[in-house]
Amino acid sequence: MSIIFVVSVNVAVQWAFWRVDITADKRHSLSTATCQLLKQTDDKIEVRLYLSGDLNSGFLKLKKAAQETLAEMQQYADIKIIEQDVNKFSRQEQDKFAQTLAEHALVPTAIYERDKQGKTSQTIVYPYAAIRYKNKERWVVLLQNQRGVSGAENLNKSIENLEYNFAQTIHSLSITKHSKVAFLEGHGELSEQYTMDVQQALSEWFDVYRGSITNQADCLNDFAAVIIADPQLKFSEQDKYVLDQYLMGGGKLMWLINGVQFSKDVLTQNGYTPAVALDLNVSDMLFRYGIRVNPKLVTSLHCLSVPVDVSQNPDIPQYEPMSWVYAPLLETSYNSAVTRNISPVIATFASDIDFVGEDDNINRTILLATADYSRAIGVPAEVDLTDLSVQADLFTNAYLPVAVSEEGSFQSLFTHRMAPEGIVNVSKTKTQSAITKQIIVAAGNVIRNELQQGRPLPAGYDRYSRMQFGNRDFVVNSVLWLTDDEGLISLRQKEMPLRLLNEKALEKKLLLYQCISTLLPLILLAVTAGVILLIRKKKYSKT
Repeated sequence: MSIIFVVSVNVAVQWAFWRVDITADKRHSLSTATCQLLKQTDDKIEVRLYLSGDLNSGFLKLKKAAQETLAEMQQYADIKIIEQDVNKFSRQEQDKFAQTLAEHALVPTAIYERDKQGKTSQTIVYPYAAIRYKNKERWVVLLQNQRGVSGAENLNKSIENLEYNFAQTIHSLSITKHSKVAFLEGHGELSEQYTMDVQQALSEWFDVYRGSITNQADCLNDFAAVIIADPQLKFSEQDKYVLDQYLMGGGKLMWLINGVQFSKDVLTQNGYTPAVALDLNVSDMLFRYGIRVNPKLVTSLHCLSVPVDVSQNPDIPQYEPMSWVYAPLLETSYNSAVTRNISPVIATFASDIDFVGEDDNINRTILLATADYSRAIGVPAEVDLTDLSVQADLFTNAYLPVAVSEEGSFQSLFTHRMAPEGIVNVSKTKTQSAITKQIIVAAGNVIRNELQQGRPLPAGYDRYSRMQFGNRDFVVNSVLWLTDDEGLISLRQKEMPLRLLNEKALEKKLLLYQCISTLLPLILLAVTAGVILLIRKKKYSKT
């Protein structure tokens, strides 16, 4: 009977998949959203993992975590994992692979290490994976590279994001009908060429449109989200009504607006320009939703550097980097799935945001804020490019909010008001919204990309320092959070505590630890054997 039971258990184990994750951070468990996504796939998923070769301990840990995550996913979908070592490719295969990486704007990562003798070595790794599903392919970047963060922390953040990166990529490949996202026009918003980088990034998940608001009350209802990118002209009451009722019906809005107006042309030509409050005629609308964009200029000592000619001889220019306090580097919140584990965001001539009133129906989160040593300058004021002197004692503020998210049920601006004249297809005005979301950014140029030879550079790329900031990731994550119905974006909040050894203490006591780890098992084995011998001797000596 017992033999039959053991055989039955073994057969059941072969067919049934189960495991218990007893780790505190649940690092070996997939979320419900990921499991549901994988179960809905109806074709084979092929994953080519290129993180191979002579890897150090950190990248070996990342590779193992990627393998384990994919192995977990294999339990819910038909996934074929192919590990490829680029170093073993033929010369022709390496050239073709390099061309493929270039087409996807991907570059290898160089690891520089120094041994105890001071000898430096360089290793080239490829922290990428290519996922193919139904004849469509997407590349996944496995390595997070956040500025100002140690290598160990970046690797840990990379491991935290593995499930999200794999799941979101599979989700984008499995979409058969894309939702629609609209970039609003008609109020002096950024033209398409200056939002092209973000539009291309969003096109993996959405069909992206551009257009103006019509007099149809429901003209925005087909869009999953509406992006208002740096408007300069006033919104009419008709426009406000359409936007308000779109939000009341569960629509999602992303406002990227300035609180201050200035002339870029005058600033470029004369080196200075007056700055005044920018009236877009939406202050009452945002106030009703609990937000006020202040007519102030946010400055910070933690800012971007610009090249300045400090030469005394105009014929021989000499450029040196100088702090440009009107371009603060905005810190990203660790508590939001939108901004977690992304690099600081760059903004110029930003304003700060205040929360207005208290509403239990709305959850508010600060997404972007200035660092310490910040200052908000009231307007009217003058921006002077030639005045780069900084009085550090004036920068007494810290963490001024520049971008916030709101989630909940909002009150309509048009409660107890008639629809504006000219609006058609008006049904009953909605006075309370369904549960919905919106994001307000008090810096319109966060979404802007510069152009080089007519082609868009990545949003947030600084040509002078050649640094890539987190602007594109911030905007894309914001739209994904606004439209997220599957709950995948919440995977970005997965946390795995970083447990590092104290290398200095380890180096001092290295010999002691080596002796303990080598001799202690032998001592325990000898003691155990001695005890067993004594017991046996005592037992059999009586007989």
